[in-house]
Amino acid sequence: MDGIVNRTFDELNPGDTASLVHTLTYKDIELFAIVSGDINPTHLDEAFAKSDMFHKVVAHGMWGGALISTVLGTQLPGPGTIYAGQSLDFHHPVCLGDTITVSVTVVEKVEENHRVVLDCQATNQRGEAVMTGTAKVIAPTEKISRPRVILPEVELLQRGRRYRQLIEMTQGLEPIRTAVVHPVDSASLLGAIEAAREKLIVPVLVGPEPKIRAAARQAQIDLSAYELVATEHSDAAAAASVSMARAGKVETLMKGALHTDELMHAVVNGEQGLRTARRMSHVFVIDAPGYPRPLFITDAAINVYPTLDDKRDIVQNAIELAHALGIAVPKVAILSAVETVSPKIKSTLDAAALCKMADRGQITGGILDGPLAFDNAVSEEAAKTKGIVSPVAGQADIFVVPDLEAGNMLAKQLEYLAEAEVAGIVLGARVPIVLTSRADKTLARLGSCAIALLLARHSTGAQP
Repeated sequence: MDGIVNRTFDELNPGDTASLVHTLTYKDIELFAIVSGDINPTHLDEAFAKSDMFHKVVAHGMWGGALISTVLGTQLPGPGTIYAGQSLDFHHPVCLGDTITVSVTVVEKVEENHRVVLDCQATNQRGEAVMTGTAKVIAPTEKISRPRVILPEVELLQRGRRYRQLIEMTQGLEPIRTAVVHPVDSASLLGAIEAAREKLIVPVLVGPEPKIRAAARQAQIDLSAYELVATEHSDAAAAASVSMARAGKVETLMKGALHTDELMHAVVNGEQGLRTARRMSHVFVIDAPGYPRPLFITDAAINVYPTLDDKRDIVQNAIELAHALGIAVPKVAILSAVETVSPKIKSTLDAAALCKMADRGQITGGILDGPLAFDNAVSEEAAKTKGIVSPVAGQADIFVVPDLEAGNMLAKQLEYLAEAEVAGIVLGARVPIVLTSRADKTLARLGSCAIALLLARHSTGAQP
């Protein structure tokens, strides 16, 4: 293992020098901002930086100071050094891609208290001095040799970033009138009101009035600005909301504090429900920070063991949702446990049939491939290792699971093990249906409403 060794006070001489070289990346800037709390937009907001004096993103000044500290603490004098003072002058900005050489040079030793004065300088790849200064340290008096500590890998995750982008996409669109079904707890009521404040929905609160008002008091919400349709219980709330959608009085439904089955029973009612010729299906629109694009998983809540005909509609619904969210040609991975077609595994046969249906124009608007195991769907490297040549492998937008159990487990694993935000929506009915969970965070609820708004306005040709 590599080690670090100090130079004691007695070993130091004027003129001794040490240096390091580092190329600035945006990750450096983000990490420094996280540790320091300095979120000055000059360093983090490209649009703002263009109007600033340097016209581009630059490093924090003290990022360079931290590099000086690195040299002092690890090389000269090294382990055991105590900082006593530092002065710095900044001459040129350090921009993304600049390679900085930081040097410290001993200029004076003071026997009293073993103090050492060092000249400090940082230059860029053009030889320009970007920073100069003087450091005062107390040098160690005992020899120290230590293994170099292996630091953990740092991965920067921006949770909910894509949901915020979806919310931004709704700017300029009229909010959708939404029946919020049985919002009798604080979480479901707050989610609807927050969505209204973001101008995503115009909520119509449907359910037992005393319970809704009790939830509002608990959450300290003023309901005077919102319409309330009183019903006796949750079954009646679901039926009333569906009836309003059939009559065109609302453009979407949003699940409150009732079970999904209870809401969907009213939705699929043969004569009074919201069925269309298309099979209804559920899509989880997932913001997984470690994945470079939004991730759609279907079906994880409606169709338990879908047939091939069901899967055709499930795929088509998801493709059309992706279109509404700005993905022109979504890539669809038909998932299974293996990448080859096997008569012993039904999902591989379905995958092969679905791909052929796409070839024949029975599924349109996307690029399909399957069967694909999950690793090959998300990782080009994994696909390459297995010799899979595919326009979808490693680049999938939509993940079609074999059945509801697989989809639900996959989505929950991403949520709880991969820091993902999960928003659910039902497609194929007369109106979009936002399915929320009691465990959903506010941003996921807002993301669901933004998705419903974009979907509704996409179907009418409205543009933001």
